[in-house]
Amino acid sequence: MDYIREFRDKKSLGELVKGIKNLSRRRINLMEVCGTHTMAIFKYGLRKLMPDNIKLLSGPGCPVCVTGNEDIDKAIWIAKQKGVILATFGDMLRVPGSTSSIYNEKVNGYDVRFIYSPLDALRLAEDNPKKKIVFFAIGFETTSPAVASSILEAKRRKLNNYFVFCAHKLIPPAMEALLQAKEINIDGFICPGHVSVIIGAKPYEFIAKRYGVPCVITGFEPLDILQGIFMLVRQIESKQASIEIQYRRLVKYEGNLLALKTLEEVFDRTDSYWRGMGVIVDSGLKLRKKYESFDAEGVFKIKQEITKSIPGCLCGEVIRGVKEPIECKYFGKVCTPSSPLGPCMVSIEGACFIYYTYS
Repeated sequence: MDYIREFRDKKSLGELVKGIKNLSRRRINLMEVCGTHTMAIFKYGLRKLMPDNIKLLSGPGCPVCVTGNEDIDKAIWIAKQKGVILATFGDMLRVPGSTSSIYNEKVNGYDVRFIYSPLDALRLAEDNPKKKIVFFAIGFETTSPAVASSILEAKRRKLNNYFVFCAHKLIPPAMEALLQAKEINIDGFICPGHVSVIIGAKPYEFIAKRYGVPCVITGFEPLDILQGIFMLVRQIESKQASIEIQYRRLVKYEGNLLALKTLEEVFDRTDSYWRGMGVIVDSGLKLRKKYESFDAEGVFKIKQEITKSIPGCLCGEVIRGVKEPIECKYFGKVCTPSSPLGPCMVSIEGACFIYYTYS
């Protein structure tokens, strides 16, 4: 407990805030690309501590939010097939697709299981040998190594009824897409701690070298985030751009080599559709050919319905940092955590949910 208190010490917080104010001279936009950072920033009131010239923007840091309707519709189609058990993480259940949600189909009687880990899906496959278990795998580099490991384990156990519908996405290509779009001026990135535990610092280097935008990999406690902001402001004011690691107690420059090796063994890169951002080249993962027998999209002949979205929902703009949730006409009225219209109000890492909960 004392260890946690060190990262929430009021005196240290005050000194860092003072240091940021003294250091900053120009208008600065900093974007966090992790939903857990967004939650911590709001929970601890860090936006209110910033000087007027520093603005914190929420980016595409929620894996549930950036998953497109097309993938949700495909998962629902799979769930309706005879002999199938669809397994997924709990925060995907209530995300609206084009005409329904996975939770609605569960209520309608289809066999949908909410799980905590890909190992739970493997257990379902072992316990239900006459059923086809399909794991709807979403998430960034944080969760994809565990999914890769589950495929290797399924092969070792010779489970021929375990499949993965892969909707994994990669963070660095999305950061580049935001810079290329030039919709908003991003002066620096607060890089995600969880993702960076896996990939390390190297995958962000092109952002500093090619675009001149500094990045700081930051932890999730108040002092972590404020120190990360201080480090970014220091780079920006000195007109430098490099990749720094504030979260050194967990993040190594080279990342987690075992996790990266597992990812490389099982997955290959592919183009991927991001809600609000469109198709981003090499921003997703697909199973390599030697593991295609586990690929649900290849095994099932999925019939794709016409993808629809809710007119007026600003989830796409919120994900890109162009709009804030309170600018949406549905926010807090017809769209609430108990009755969400868009994915940003469903997940605890979604900007709309966070705004609603903490603002």
